[in-house]
Amino acid sequence: MKTFHLFIFLVGMALISCTIVRPGEVGMIQRIGVIKPKPILSGAKGFNIFTDKIIKIPIRVTEVYSQLIVPTREGLSINAELSLLYHVNADSIKKVYVMFGQNYQEVAIMTNFRATTREITAKYYATELYSTEREKIEQAIKQQMITAVEKYGFIIDAVLLKDIVLPEQVAKSIQNKVQAQQEALQMEYVILKQQKEAERIVVEAEGIRKAQMIINEAMTETALKYKYIDMMKGLTTSPNAKVIITNGSVPVMLDSK
Repeated sequence: MKTFHLFIFLVGMALISCTIVRPGEVGMIQRIGVIKPKPILSGAKGFNIFTDKIIKIPIRVTEVYSQLIVPTREGLSINAELSLLYHVNADSIKKVYVMFGQNYQEVAIMTNFRATTREITAKYYATELYSTEREKIEQAIKQQMITAVEKYGFIIDAVLLKDIVLPEQVAKSIQNKVQAQQEALQMEYVILKQQKEAERIVVEAEGIRKAQMIINEAMTETALKYKYIDMMKGLTTSPNAKVIITNGSVPVMLDSK
């Protein structure tokens, strides 16, 4: 019985003195307050539970989401929803842990993210945040975040400005402006269409005028006589009886039926 209990004790000790570092993590051994320089990569790792502590730091890309009230250039305060994608440089996990502890995301990332976002949005008007300059604002926040935290071992992957909630009066003003722009574009289209139609009519009339001029130029006395002779020739060969009254120049045909 004692042997069985000893076996269970040894198995339990073996289990609690072993840890698994999963993919997307890097581990460190802290032995009596000192962090060993060699990191623990993915896999199982045994350690002394009485002297060692295993610290795991994720190095996969992490998304942090934030809802902020941010200022604008004209002095408004608007609600913004943003996401930040970042990860810890695998070669800097010791530095990150020593400087910020395991709460590094709040201490180093989120603090800088909030401050940087407010600083950047204060340079833009509300309408630019809402529509025209989103990509530029995202890039500005990203670059400033890189400057602020990259030196500590963090890599900023992307900043996404997901949503902007404007005061009702400002939102209505923007919608009215957009509607006015659309109406102006529609009017330009109508005017352009009318101009094209007028040009078409002019071109068509010019073509008719030129065709008429060509016909008139072709209607010489000789040509008319030729047409007269050709028509009379056709009448003489027609099987139908015809009565022809002519003054020698223009025939008038009467059907004999």
